[in-house]
Amino acid sequence: MKKGWLPAAKIAAMLLVLALIARSLARNWAAFQSVQVTLDAKVGWLAASVVVVLLTYAIQIESWRRMLRGWDQRLPYTQAARAWTVANLGRYIPGKVWSVAGLVVLAERAGVRRSAAAVSAFAMQAVVLGTGVVLVATATPHAANPVLLGSAVVAALALIGVLAWRRTAQWLGALADAKAPLPPLPVSVVVASSGLMLASWATFGVAFWLLIRGLISTASVPMPAAMGMFALGYVMGIVAVFAPGGMVVRDLALVGFLTPFVGSGGALAISLASRVQLTLTEVGAAGVMLAFKRGAKEEIRG
Repeated sequence: MKKGWLPAAKIAAMLLVLALIARSLARNWAAFQSVQVTLDAKVGWLAASVVVVLLTYAIQIESWRRMLRGWDQRLPYTQAARAWTVANLGRYIPGKVWSVAGLVVLAERAGVRRSAAAVSAFAMQAVVLGTGVVLVATATPHAANPVLLGSAVVAALALIGVLAWRRTAQWLGALADAKAPLPPLPVSVVVASSGLMLASWATFGVAFWLLIRGLISTASVPMPAAMGMFALGYVMGIVAVFAPGGMVVRDLALVGFLTPFVGSGGALAISLASRVQLTLTEVGAAGVMLAFKRGAKEEIRG
């Protein structure tokens, strides 16, 4: 019975996620088309933006692999990419726990120890938030309340410190797996993983700046400002636990940041276009990795 129900449950879960993604795309595209603003789209700039977004995903996957390697878990890049991209689709289900839970399950199936998979999935959330706030504070220091920025950085550093300090790391490792507790992460691993994630925030910002130029060539948004406003909007979307994929919260933040540069109509168009772009690239990346896995299996059978 279990073997019969399990494939059906997987198919049902995938159909649910695809339906939520399709609904998100339809709503955002309809809203984008209804915006009353003149755009002068440049295909080259838009294509470059997509390429940089995909590069960003690649850097984030490597950041996660570096953390796993700190616990002597050497996950091949293709398997890590498959787990990361597919689990990332869980963000479109209300409640941020689904993408984290999905990453734990898929990493364990790829051969990662359960304790390392679980702790790394949650730890990466701290790394994402902490490095995102660092970029905001560096690129656009006046974009948000400094107390909130400082608090977010302290909270992220505290969680990362828990992983690096022996006593707390052993306690957390035992909580995840009492039989074989995880050792503390070397500081060099924490620095390497965080450095890569910070670099991915920068490339995300570059992709957003390219998207702006690709839609409104006359827009005079400085690249540092584009980096900071994208990171802050994204972080606000992550913190909004009950907003699937950070919807509404992130979009409203970006509209507010962009309006002084491109007007309210242009800001809304760019925000919606960014949402559509990220959804399509996330789905596309996951689809490519799943197709790659299926193709590899067929080649082995042949």
